[in-house]
Amino acid sequence: MSPIHAAAIQFNVKPGDVDANLTYVRAAILRVAGQGANLAVLPEMWSSGFSYRNLNELALRTEGIVAELLDLSARHKMVIIGSMPEPNGDKVFNTVYVVDNGKIAGVYRKMHLFSLLGEHNAFSGGDSWLLADTSIGKIGIIICYDLRFPELSRRLALEGAEVICVPAQWPKPRQEHWRTLLRARAMENQLYVVACNACGLIGKLDFFGMSMIIDAKGYVLADAGEGEGEIYASLDMQVMNDWRAQIPCFNDRKPEIY
Repeated sequence: MSPIHAAAIQFNVKPGDVDANLTYVRAAILRVAGQGANLAVLPEMWSSGFSYRNLNELALRTEGIVAELLDLSARHKMVIIGSMPEPNGDKVFNTVYVVDNGKIAGVYRKMHLFSLLGEHNAFSGGDSWLLADTSIGKIGIIICYDLRFPELSRRLALEGAEVICVPAQWPKPRQEHWRTLLRARAMENQLYVVACNACGLIGKLDFFGMSMIIDAKGYVLADAGEGEGEIYASLDMQVMNDWRAQIPCFNDRKPEIY
């Protein structure tokens, strides 16, 4: 059972500027591949940002971007995860394509839309969870606001998730919510969490970054801080399984009661 070498690629997403975002990510994928990463997580809506005025038009670029990610993942023997706009009639889905060594291992459409910022007006909500069986292990996906709904992460854990990946655009001033909820999802489900946030000013919102990689005990293995850059950590499944055996929370559940 080989460890996963995980990376989170934190950067300042440029709303509506697909070419600039793609240029940044191409270079970042090369950097993390050079560091031996076989899992790379990108922010939420990394290709286009939440550019509502021309979101449908920007979504038409996604098919071509996925094709390029397939090529990059095959070339570097890597799993790449991050969300982009997917066309869906007069709205779009906020969609993660799990790209694994030249193949699509799964697709997850953001289930919980952040109505406070009007996401429900521009996006369609997904209606199914995803546990992707990849070349490096079983990976569950949640996107940003999904983090506030523990039922989804628990379902992924019950289905066998070893890692939950969290692409996000989570702004100030809710840094402590982000950090606490990520650690809670890791601790309560006894699994690894790889979370990638955007950073810097994006439109009128200020993003604090703080992308993190967290172990099954809830310890933060890597924290990106507020600026652009990449973080890395090794995810050892044997260490995770030993911890689960030491404190067998899942065996002591009472689902018939609650």
